[in-house]
Amino acid sequence: MSNPRIFQATPFSVDSTATLSDDAFGHVVRVLRLKAGDEVTFFNGDGCDYQAILSDVSKKQATANIVNKVARNNESPLNIHLGQGISRGDRMDFTLQKSVELGVNTITPLFTQRCGVKLNAERLEKKRQQWQKIVISACEQSGRAVVPEVRQPMALQEWLTQATQALTINLHPRAEHSIMGLPVSCDRVRLLIGPEGGLTDEEIQQASNANYTEVLLGPRVLRTETAALTAITALQCKFGDLS
Repeated sequence: MSNPRIFQATPFSVDSTATLSDDAFGHVVRVLRLKAGDEVTFFNGDGCDYQAILSDVSKKQATANIVNKVARNNESPLNIHLGQGISRGDRMDFTLQKSVELGVNTITPLFTQRCGVKLNAERLEKKRQQWQKIVISACEQSGRAVVPEVRQPMALQEWLTQATQALTINLHPRAEHSIMGLPVSCDRVRLLIGPEGGLTDEEIQQASNANYTEVLLGPRVLRTETAALTAITALQCKFGDLS
């Protein structure tokens, strides 16, 4: 088995012993069935991987010796904050997972007129925590050692009023310019993507009033998850590290 990458939100240092968290223990021991002497790689979001060897594995806990620290230099020079209209079912999960693989840095789920999802405060926080776990899993798979944040979901109107120095972009099927044709250079982008059914005309106008640049992704209508990933890919090609 290849050396698995495991997220654990605790400090690590070389030549020290770390006790696995409950989540890490469950994945390493119960799922992967690793034993003492097996190699694992931990990361905690500080931009580094920590190579380790399991040293003591029991039925209830495990420890690992941290033997090396390696800086991961695979973050894009482009910082992308994705404002994603909340979608039903697995579409939102898929969008978050793949956007992390493509290098997004921050994700804010947005309530829009067509999102069709209504949750009370308790369920909403559980959903946010679930989305954050999906993001962590995507980092484990993709080799990222900096974990994007899933922020507290908010209304689109609140998102649009937030102060920012980033280039602000809204996808619009009737826009005049494509992402690749933007006549600017930048290192920060706030990208607005509507839910299933898209943003309403009123919401598009609100984004325009908030100085969001309207761009299009070609002549075909894309599903919400396809639109987000296509836009992020185009942004990384123009401003980031995809070529």
